[in-house]
Amino acid sequence: MRVNKISRARRRTAVGLSLAALAAGVTTGSGPAVAQPKAAPAPPAECSPAYRIEQKLSTGTTWRMCWRYDTKAGLVLENVSYQPKGEPKPIKVLASARLGQIHVPYDDGNIEYDDLTGQRFAQGLQNLAPTECPGGTIKTIKVRDPDYSDTQDIKALCTTTRARGHAYRMQADEDFGKIYQAQGKDLLVYTVNKVGWYEYMTEWRFQDDGMINMNVGATGSLSPVDYDAGDGRGWPIGKGARSKATSHSHNVFWRLDFALDGSSKDRIEQYDSVVSPPARGQYAPTNKTTRTKVTKELAGDAKNMRWWRVVSATGKNKDGHARSYEIVPGATAKYPGRSYTKHDVYFTQYNKCELFASHNPGCERGHPQSVDKWVNGQSLTHPVAWVNIGFHHIARDEDQQPMPVHWQGFSIAPRDVTAMSPLTPAALAGQNGEPR
Repeated sequence: MRVNKISRARRRTAVGLSLAALAAGVTTGSGPAVAQPKAAPAPPAECSPAYRIEQKLSTGTTWRMCWRYDTKAGLVLENVSYQPKGEPKPIKVLASARLGQIHVPYDDGNIEYDDLTGQRFAQGLQNLAPTECPGGTIKTIKVRDPDYSDTQDIKALCTTTRARGHAYRMQADEDFGKIYQAQGKDLLVYTVNKVGWYEYMTEWRFQDDGMINMNVGATGSLSPVDYDAGDGRGWPIGKGARSKATSHSHNVFWRLDFALDGSSKDRIEQYDSVVSPPARGQYAPTNKTTRTKVTKELAGDAKNMRWWRVVSATGKNKDGHARSYEIVPGATAKYPGRSYTKHDVYFTQYNKCELFASHNPGCERGHPQSVDKWVNGQSLTHPVAWVNIGFHHIARDEDQQPMPVHWQGFSIAPRDVTAMSPLTPAALAGQNGEPR
């Protein structure tokens, strides 16, 4: 919630970060040791060392990327590549990944905010204490204030590794019931930005199996001046029926510019499955999946058994299958109050000025300012993906004080990027295709 419903006090806080490569954590597995391939020559650097993130995880996967800090979007990750063990060179995944907007409308209809383009999100970057980045490093970001032409050094960018639990577990039918298991490892990159009373934790998790998780967590404090909600538009969190905190939504957009295998000419495909009752003579229902090639700009809605994937135009795995990444939406509460929040996914043709999902600055006069208006039938030769995940925040007693983090986000999952799981133990490497 906000400092007040008309304006917010300008908050400037020092922040800092230090990035550098981290020591890989230990991952265990009871399967046989995996022979490591000969190290390939290091790929050419796409940014200077100060703006480079490179991390080899203990399971053999290496993630590489560059970072920069935008005066409105905050942290931007670029040239993201993934190199699992056994692959001779990095596999390019994303040209650019960042937030596309945080839209916050209040249930009483009195106000709404566009935090990235209207509420100085980037200038609210926060310093991180060493204990907030356990086992990692914090890199300093220079934050420029476009309104006052000054710059602050803020220790704000944490890069570390985290265990995520089981990556897999399998008890073999043969080999005397041997158990194969491994503990998964992630590279975590995150910053914290303060807007009014809220603090947004923007995190990117890069898994050793090629998955990328994007999440925003809202924490901080409920606004002390937003306790005047009427019935149905708030929740009492003080004694009795007093102090009704005004409910509101957080509609978070991410903007992803894929570049699978280094090409921007990716293809978009939509898949829908339909379950039919058993036909005469059949025992069980049937399920048929159909593929639709998305060749023009699309405003897409999530439905049961519907998903999208971004397909490489140039790269194939060792099985000869086109590499792709599947978009996996997280839990969402879709907000129908604005045209640009009515859809879950947008695929638009690349336009260098189309950077924010709502109240987008920087385009020529007359250019539409929201992502829904950019979907106008253009052919997709260089698609940009926009993912909208909503959260309707109805406060509760446990939200004070401070407010626990509430997360919203989604993932992109590798689909046929490698011929087998990049974490397959050596003893099972021959089991590609139909089991023998």
